[in-house]
Amino acid sequence: MGPSRWQTVWRVILPSASPGIFAGTMIGFGRAIGETMIVLMATGNTAIMDWSIFNGMRPLSANIAVEIPEAPFGGTLYRILFLSAVILFAFTFILNTAAEIVRQRLRKKYGRF
Repeated sequence: MGPSRWQTVWRVILPSASPGIFAGTMIGFGRAIGETMIVLMATGNTAIMDWSIFNGMRPLSANIAVEIPEAPFGGTLYRILFLSAVILFAFTFILNTAAEIVRQRLRKKYGRF
């Protein structure tokens, strides 16, 4: 009499937990992208762009960390590195804002349980 355990999980627990699961996933992605030095080591620190996913690469955060000490103050490279930092900040801000909006909507939709 009553719902089985799987029906309870699928119809009550997962909808109620979905805002937290989504927020945790987005925070995890943000942390994985934002950890500059581990990304630098894991990607091979190669500044050459190639279409193969098996060759090394250098993401924006690692590029800033590696090249900012060598950039002449006020030079073109210095300004480009700051532009890439602004782009990285804007991308992170937009992604976090979108994740928060989705989390709030999920909380409002499934918050009655």
